[in-house]
Amino acid sequence: MERLTLSFFIFLLFLYPFAESGSIGVNYGRIANNLPSAVKVVKLLKSHGLQRVKVYDTDPAVLRALSGSGIKVTVDLPNELLFAAAKRLSFANTWVEKNVAAYYPSTEIEAIAVGNEVFVDPHNTTSFLVPAMKNIHQALVKHNLHSAIKVSSPIALSALQNSYPSSAGSFRPELVEPVFRPMLEFLRQTGSYLMVNAYPFFAYESNSDVISLDYALFRENPGVVDSGSGYRYFNLFDAQIDAVFAAMSALKYDDIKMVVTETGWPSKGDENEIGASVANAAAYNGNLIRRILSGGGTPLRPKADLTVYLFALFNENKKNGPTSERNYGLFYPNEERVYDIPFTTEELKDYHDKPSPAPATGGDGQTGSGSGDGGVSKSQTGNTWCVASGEAGKEKLQAGLDYACGEGGADCRPIQPSATCYNPNTLQAHASYAFNSYYQKNARKIGTCYFGGAAYVVTQPPKFGSCEFPTGY
Repeated sequence: MERLTLSFFIFLLFLYPFAESGSIGVNYGRIANNLPSAVKVVKLLKSHGLQRVKVYDTDPAVLRALSGSGIKVTVDLPNELLFAAAKRLSFANTWVEKNVAAYYPSTEIEAIAVGNEVFVDPHNTTSFLVPAMKNIHQALVKHNLHSAIKVSSPIALSALQNSYPSSAGSFRPELVEPVFRPMLEFLRQTGSYLMVNAYPFFAYESNSDVISLDYALFRENPGVVDSGSGYRYFNLFDAQIDAVFAAMSALKYDDIKMVVTETGWPSKGDENEIGASVANAAAYNGNLIRRILSGGGTPLRPKADLTVYLFALFNENKKNGPTSERNYGLFYPNEERVYDIPFTTEELKDYHDKPSPAPATGGDGQTGSGSGDGGVSKSQTGNTWCVASGEAGKEKLQAGLDYACGEGGADCRPIQPSATCYNPNTLQAHASYAFNSYYQKNARKIGTCYFGGAAYVVTQPPKFGSCEFPTGY
């Protein structure tokens, strides 16, 4: 090993799972008849440390309640107004003046979502999207708000033609020239970002025979190797996000940032909605929050610290569709939590996810990890080991190695020069030994084989030369 220690700052930056880099917000939907007042909602948000909120309109009561709260707000221009906003700049000017300028800056509006999942709107409003975005931006320019407030539009993953493997991600060809290329150019010119709604639940629900539940819930698993890029993915969320990044790269818009405007997991569903349960919803959202607040991007965009908005704040009893649609809430209308998860960096320090049963099951008891990607099989002895990911990068591996051998208390004597596990003298081999020592010393607890995403669990003894990895202390 070339180094045994790193500064505490570098340790925090690359390893410590509570270094706040990304940002968590929440969607405040109101398709219900039993929700608390907007004033109470703002108090609820502040009491749980939620500093960003996204709403689906510009309701005056909501925007007034948020005034002076310090909570950053994303508002929405509904799909039904796209035609008017696209055809008449005067309409866009009036809308911005009445619904944005009238509240800013005491209500900290930071973005306008022009429409929502427009491409799946049955009213065929796609052709109005980019013109509406441009007119809304021009209206912001008129009020000198264009530098402070970004304009974008949330897309659903159904806008992708290909999403697997992630490196093959591409937009639907019929949308590229009419919409995506001009929209991405607009985002680049205005310094804005692409808004994306991503739901691993839908992919898991439809493919539970080949997608591991652990992979979908950010739990320990061997990962899935992208056959195109060679990157190993340890959760479905990152894989979905990178599919969008790849689609943007294919159009030469690698510089556009992304905000995940919706993601979540239902706590209840119909009999055929595999995986919908309180336990799985708590695991997905809790582990997602840990993933985002840990910092670090995706394999394709390692520096892309993401802002993610959870869907949703409340269960909404008037939503149409299957049972799951009314059960995405983090809170019941009486303001009690549906399940207990952390929302802040401080709360993460005491957060521990519960492992999936073996075999992993969905909310209806059906098998969640088949023989396909990301499944974790149990060894005959029940032993597991922690090894370093070769795709994690030297900085993360070295930071993890230094922590494990230092403050982590791992037994790193066997990887010193001339010791039994010094050879092969590679960073990955040494990190694997140190990570496993730390993992075993901590009784293989969930979260002790993480190291900022640089490690993963295996069920067969690791092979690095003649070195034998311990299974317990």
